[in-house]
Amino acid sequence: MDNHSLDRDKLPRHIAIIMDGNGRWAKRHALKRVLGHQKGMDSVRVVVESCRELNVDVLTLYAFSAENWRRPKTEVQALMALLKRYINSEIDELHKHNIRIKGIGQLEKLPGDILRTFNGAVQKTRNNTGMILNIALSYSGRDEILHAVNSILEKRAAGELSCGLVDEATLSGNLFTAGLPDPDLLIRTSGEYRISNFLLWQIAYTEIYVTDILWPDFTSEELYKAIFDYQQRRRRFGRTDEQLNTKQEPV
Repeated sequence: MDNHSLDRDKLPRHIAIIMDGNGRWAKRHALKRVLGHQKGMDSVRVVVESCRELNVDVLTLYAFSAENWRRPKTEVQALMALLKRYINSEIDELHKHNIRIKGIGQLEKLPGDILRTFNGAVQKTRNNTGMILNIALSYSGRDEILHAVNSILEKRAAGELSCGLVDEATLSGNLFTAGLPDPDLLIRTSGEYRISNFLLWQIAYTEIYVTDILWPDFTSEELYKAIFDYQQRRRRFGRTDEQLNTKQEPV
């Protein structure tokens, strides 16, 4: 399948991806785990380019979870080195294509040199107006919600927010993703049917697509398959088919 098979009027505005299966890919090929992560970077490059060509507004990649800090120290160090290498090798190309880099998560936990490199990329692309490449690093969905609640409490204590019931808009406005649309499509590779603490608030009505393909084998064709599958679904948002037939269907 190629992108010409897709309905350009029904493309998801925001695609989120749980990039899973690097370690299993390496094991399948009798390689060290770090080489699986390294091969996965090729898939990142392909997907970013494909989403940009489709004019997707936001692409969120689950690059490193808060729980991933529990992995062996050598693997964590290798992942951080790969992140730094990716940014240094891709930043000029991303900037040239008007892509804006954003980060969500406990970024302050990143090693100093990694954080400086990442913040440099964010600053360099901050005025770009094209696709937002949103990278989840040291990220936890539960932590994000707690962070939002505590932020609201701090703002109330400082007199910046009035007291009273907290509504959805206020909570959403204090999440790491404030200002971004919720994901329309969540893709998970490697065949695992788990959310893995990812965007717990934001994916309430997100369409979920799971593929057995391991992340290093995920190609632009696999991305188009996921989007095509998304375009065959009816997004009801709690309504009935009869109601959708008399109202404009959300895309």
